[in-house]
Amino acid sequence: AGDGSGPAPGDGTDPPAPERVLFPPTFSVSEIKNKQRRHFMFLRWKQQQRKEKLALKKKRRKEREALGDKAPPKAIPKTIENQRVYDETTVDPNDEEVAFDEATDEFAPYFNRQTVPKILITTSDRPRGRTVRFCEQLATVIPNSHVYYRRGLALKRIIPQCIARDFTDLIVINEDRKIPNGLVLSHLPDGPTAHFRMSSVRLRKEIKRKGKEPTEHVPEVILNNFTTRLGHSIGRMFAALFPHDPQFIGRQVATFHNQRDYIFFRFHRYIFKSEKKVGIQELGPRFTLKLRSLQKGTFDSKFGEYEWIHKRREMDTNRRKFHL
Repeated sequence: AGDGSGPAPGDGTDPPAPERVLFPPTFSVSEIKNKQRRHFMFLRWKQQQRKEKLALKKKRRKEREALGDKAPPKAIPKTIENQRVYDETTVDPNDEEVAFDEATDEFAPYFNRQTVPKILITTSDRPRGRTVRFCEQLATVIPNSHVYYRRGLALKRIIPQCIARDFTDLIVINEDRKIPNGLVLSHLPDGPTAHFRMSSVRLRKEIKRKGKEPTEHVPEVILNNFTTRLGHSIGRMFAALFPHDPQFIGRQVATFHNQRDYIFFRFHRYIFKSEKKVGIQELGPRFTLKLRSLQKGTFDSKFGEYEWIHKRREMDTNRRKFHL
């Protein structure tokens, strides 16, 4: 370099190191064009995220152990449930208006022990094997229930016959492509009628580590998180399916757990391991319900008056807004 633009040879100076190539700040794995490389880099990124999260968790645990009693209280994680938008219809247990309405509604005879639940379980027209087995297993969960298979008979003709035979509730299991996908629950003789979308149906043989067949004892019923006026109505409909005074000697419990307006049904048996330790064993079946509508009176698809209808475009604008 005799022009003076660079270091002369033999003067002891090294050439400048090449600049380090850095990804732009907005770079993401999705920008990698090669599919296999993109998937590989994504897995590496997830693995690194898990390691950092675990290391941070261990560090915080050691700090809490070192501080002992002086450790600050644990922070409550933010979830969709505890960030729920306040609902004006949330029921106060001491509300006199709610107590009066519940004392005079359609379920009052059941809660006043004037009626004994008697349930008819039927299906859509010409059900397939999976729906039939589900109805039979559901009948072993709900005491005093009877299964009849419908063949071309309209519900409007079934309901008067049920009322004449002193049935208190009618359950209709609908199916699509051989899979149960809907449940209609109608309280007799004056309603109301609820229509649910059903999903995640698991029969007993499909449940891992299931217990033995359920006994004929009346199960205990647990209703969780039905907090609004609509939720109270749905909870009372489920409660009215089961007789009063559960037989605790059977150690069986039916649970309707509402979470984000999805109603999860589970049927368990208590297993007493010792005087202090208690386990649970699932008996099945299990399924998930999503309320689609609540109708006044018994089932009437044409002229029925609806108390509540789920409208997706209008009601599902906020993930933290729940109705039950």
